[in-house]
Amino acid sequence: MAKSLLVTGAAGFIGANFVHYWMREHPDDKVVAFDALTYAGNRANLEALQGNDQFSFVHADICDYDRVLTTIKDHAIDTLVHFAAESHVDRSISGPDTFIETNVVGTHTLLKAARESWCANGKALEHRFHHVSTDEVYGSLSIDAPGFFEEQKYEPNSPYSASKAASDHLVRAYHHTYGLQVTTSNCSNNYGPYHFPEKLIPLCLTNILRGRPVPVYGDGSNIRDWLYVEDHCRGIELVLQGGQVGDTYNIGGNNEWNNLDIVHLLCDQVDLRFTKDPSLAARFPDGPGARGVSTRDLITFVEDRAGHDWRYAIDATKITNELGYRPAETFETGLRRTLDWYLAHEDWWRPLLVN
Repeated sequence: MAKSLLVTGAAGFIGANFVHYWMREHPDDKVVAFDALTYAGNRANLEALQGNDQFSFVHADICDYDRVLTTIKDHAIDTLVHFAAESHVDRSISGPDTFIETNVVGTHTLLKAARESWCANGKALEHRFHHVSTDEVYGSLSIDAPGFFEEQKYEPNSPYSASKAASDHLVRAYHHTYGLQVTTSNCSNNYGPYHFPEKLIPLCLTNILRGRPVPVYGDGSNIRDWLYVEDHCRGIELVLQGGQVGDTYNIGGNNEWNNLDIVHLLCDQVDLRFTKDPSLAARFPDGPGARGVSTRDLITFVEDRAGHDWRYAIDATKITNELGYRPAETFETGLRRTLDWYLAHEDWWRPLLVN
């Protein structure tokens, strides 16, 4: 049976990838993209879908209750997938207010509208509210600790992760108090196409191609579990199709890397591309590869950020055993796909750069 999805944050990195993935895999479903188009929301991320009768776009803020409610009712939405969030830790440290407004108040606004649409006045319409969260709500791991699991105690260490933890609790509360049919997924670090160039991989890549310093916090030893964005979309699809209402599923990539090793691998892959494709030197004359020198020379160690969690890792046993989830990409294959995309879409990332 065809579904009607409302996807919040649909013009952002993960949201846009999810919309493209879902419409490719479920062409009979209707998808309504909902986005406020703040700095990280980009209509160009969804441009290829214009003209598709199954797709529509609503330019609005998730904190606007009336607009959310009207959208759910007008489009007969039965599935809400909530990506919309402020997500950059550095920005949350310098300006936490926006994170509280979007991640906490915005999530609560969506929950209220969903409850009014699907659960009010004795109605019990079939529905699903899927909330997309982060592994950062669990805090930081030591080197020998097992990965985060679903019953892990929450220990958020930044305004960003604290705001996401609050939104997770609100989603849980609306299920247990009001009967809203919810699921939550907590994912590890995503990477791939449409990634706004302030995060580690796209920042380093765009700096490399312009011959700019490649910044690495501290000594680069911080460890993350990396998840190719399409593997994340596939995991959410499995949760929507077979996940237990009220449950949480951790989605990871089984790819733990420290930041310095990631930057080294990226530098080496870029150097290899310049060697194999002479046309790149003409397109990116400021890149080290155009001069035949090592891209690693651009690496610059900078002061560590405040409250920088040392290690994140996901234990994906639950979603693997219950729903058959397996990431299709290793970090090496996913990074090659990401590099291919950025090299082919210079017209997308150039306008987003601030310096």
